[in-house]
Amino acid sequence: MRVLLTGSAGFIGSAVDRALDAVGHEVVRVDALLPTAHRDPTPDEGTHVVDVRDADGWRGLMEGADVVCHQAAVVGAGVTTADLPLYAAHNDLGTAALLAAATEAGVDRVVLASSMVVYGEGAYACAEHGRLVPPARTPEALAIGDFDVRCPHCARPVASLLVDEDAALAPRNAYAASKVAQEHYSLAWARQTGAAVVALRYHNVYGAGMPRDTPYSGVAAMFRSSLERGEPPRVFEDGQQRRDFVHVDDVARANLLAATAVAAAAPGTFRAFNVASGHPVTVAEVAALVARGAEHPLAPEVTGEYRLGDVRHVVASPARATAELGFRAEVAPTAGLPAFATAPLRG
Repeated sequence: MRVLLTGSAGFIGSAVDRALDAVGHEVVRVDALLPTAHRDPTPDEGTHVVDVRDADGWRGLMEGADVVCHQAAVVGAGVTTADLPLYAAHNDLGTAALLAAATEAGVDRVVLASSMVVYGEGAYACAEHGRLVPPARTPEALAIGDFDVRCPHCARPVASLLVDEDAALAPRNAYAASKVAQEHYSLAWARQTGAAVVALRYHNVYGAGMPRDTPYSGVAAMFRSSLERGEPPRVFEDGQQRRDFVHVDDVARANLLAATAVAAAAPGTFRAFNVASGHPVTVAEVAALVARGAEHPLAPEVTGEYRLGDVRHVVASPARATAELGFRAEVAPTAGLPAFATAPLRG
């Protein structure tokens, strides 16, 4: 297949590029080389530097493409509300411009990089009141160290459940809102044009080539950076927040499977899949696993600090991706996170 790959020079995009190339697909590489993600803006040979928001910039690049694999995005939770226009411009407008250009070029198959952040808080059940959608945790509760999600009926702590793809979308920060918008634009585009979209909802992605020391770095990279400075990893809240960490090589394989699936999909379809390891861990366990793999491990420091936009628990069921795409993660967090402590990172 001929695949147009956006964000090809990024952390996940470069892994997807290698995976596509390894099986013989022809890859058209496109990246805006934004300074927030690339300290060295010099493009590699064969990379087309295009601002995703520029519909005219796509002319010619999409010709003959079988699939667009759209990885390009501004990532992270958003440092301040001043980041809102940044996310809206690159993620929302950028995706709309890309889809419009695809229609013009006659391309009707897209793999979209989405995220588990679209769910907001994960799935929960109260022992007395059953499954429920809890309200956001209040600043007052967080300030006194009450980090649990509580039942809105009886105020008891509720149990965390696996989230499936049919869960309601409830973004809690700027990045999450922009990923929901990307999905909605893609869904509308597929129905309006008879195209097909596969959206991959990545959980916490880590691995070699991850960016270091930026406000948009993932928590595993931040823990590693602390260790390299000789400081203990700082864990927010009580460290018991549950997440799923999936290795970038598994994410790349998911994209290969998705490209094949979307090429054969029925017209006018949109299908979302969780891309997760299937092995949830707490944030404190993540810090300890990264520390274990470091040459000079330090015990994590649980600080009790918090951020209002953070969610308590969100862990996924990868069952749909296994059943329909044949995807199973091969790297468990217990092996991948210690190895990540000494893996090469991008500057």
